Amino acid sequence: MLVTALPAPTTVAYEAVIGLEVHAQLRTRTKIFCGCPTDFGAAANAHVCPVCLGLPGALPVLNAEAVQMAVRAGLATGCEVQARSVFARKNYFYPDLPKGYQISQADQPVCVAGHLDIGDACRLDINDGASGAPRRIGITRIHLEEDAGKSVHGEGGVHASFINLNRAGVPLIEIVSEPDLRTSEEAVTYLRELRAILVYLGVCDGNLDQGSFRCDANVSVRPVGQQRLGTRCEIKNMNSFRSVRDAIDYEIARQTALCRVGERIAQQTRLWNQELARTEPMRSKEESHDYRYFPDPDLLPLRIDEAVFRALAATLPELPAQKRTRLQRDLGLSAAVAATLCEEPQRVDRFEAALGTNPDPKQASALAHFLMAQVAGALNRMEQRSWDDVAAAMPELLTLCERWRSGGLSNKMLAEVLQQAFLSENPLPDALLAAMAQAGSVVRDEGAVQAAVDQVLAAHPKELQRYRGGQTQALGFFIGQVMRRLAGKGDAALVTDVLKRRLDG
Repeated sequence: MLVTALPAPTTVAYEAVIGLEVHAQLRTRTKIFCGCPTDFGAAANAHVCPVCLGLPGALPVLNAEAVQMAVRAGLATGCEVQARSVFARKNYFYPDLPKGYQISQADQPVCVAGHLDIGDACRLDINDGASGAPRRIGITRIHLEEDAGKSVHGEGGVHASFINLNRAGVPLIEIVSEPDLRTSEEAVTYLRELRAILVYLGVCDGNLDQGSFRCDANVSVRPVGQQRLGTRCEIKNMNSFRSVRDAIDYEIARQTALCRVGERIAQQTRLWNQELARTEPMRSKEESHDYRYFPDPDLLPLRIDEAVFRALAATLPELPAQKRTRLQRDLGLSAAVAATLCEEPQRVDRFEAALGTNPDPKQASALAHFLMAQVAGALNRMEQRSWDDVAAAMPELLTLCERWRSGGLSNKMLAEVLQQAFLSENPLPDALLAAMAQAGSVVRDEGAVQAAVDQVLAAHPKELQRYRGGQTQALGFFIGQVMRRLAGKGDAALVTDVLKRRLDG
């Protein structure tokens, strides 16, 4: 019997090389080449017409609003906006592609050679080492294209597939990065910053759940020090930042393990299986020539005058990096707090509106933490509520924050006030303050708290024995029971202090 020895595992150190392709749906009122609406959630195939269905004789007409949004995205990411770009037909078969090709831009996109800086004030300390300079990630191109439809498999228990073409023809920009990223954390930081920029510009709503902002990752590995790129695999089906991080980490580990035992990496498109936490092969990776690009004969080359560049540049808002820097400089906020505040423009707008024209740095820090913890928590507990609702419902946000911090509102009462404010159709400052007054006052009488503690300890001797036997996690149980006896109005710090003294004494 002939036995072939496997190659011995190597001890070579490997590094990952990552490039991202982001598809961002533009917030236009109509599709890119026809007048069909782009609203999400309509009945299947309700927003279609001969153009987006690809019927014979239907001619596309370019949406100028989509072009303007693409240019603004390019200007905000340091791109060179091309005076002339060309639309092409990208030919491939897929059931939800009604024309049998996708109108996109190939060799002559609308924007090229941009960049995005990460690490300056983001969640992570990503820099070039001792210099502390932020990492600059290159952007190869930004191009315009139309979206495809959507295949729906096995809906309602039916063993069949359905096609919904509402999304076909919705305008997209594809933002292709250089392979400058090295870790999953860098990739997520890049995506967060890019998403924030597009949301600030108003060109994309950034909704990952609905697919308005989605990403494919090209991942390869190579020995540290080698300049030549390894064989890359493209990962699809990632609908959250966590999925992006986990999928990239898995793929890096998979490819590194193959390289260490001398196996060849196949160039593939792979899907991220969230349930099994692994990437799985989908198909062999196509090259650009497989798509047989050629200029679309129905669309003239797109020309943009320099005057249009200047006019659109003048409409750019203060971008996230600029706003983070200003908040840290003027209000003394930490980099982490400023980064979290500035992820959503509505959140930081509400923060600045509540502070007023002469903000106090101490108030600013307290309000920032209040927004990120208490108000964000209330929003997460309620369906169909966003930071836009905070702007409408909370005209006395700073007053509410100070009342809570001073002990005038317990956590339970605060949650009730926030819920009432968000459920009201047109709340007024007086109505909010009245709701606060009706909530009652916090119990700070130590005698009353001690009495409640004694009653709880007497009623739960087994839990008391377990705590004193070393199961100190039972403290949370006792706190909950005392707060219940005080109708949720006990001062949390005082309740905890009294309990610990009695339990440990």
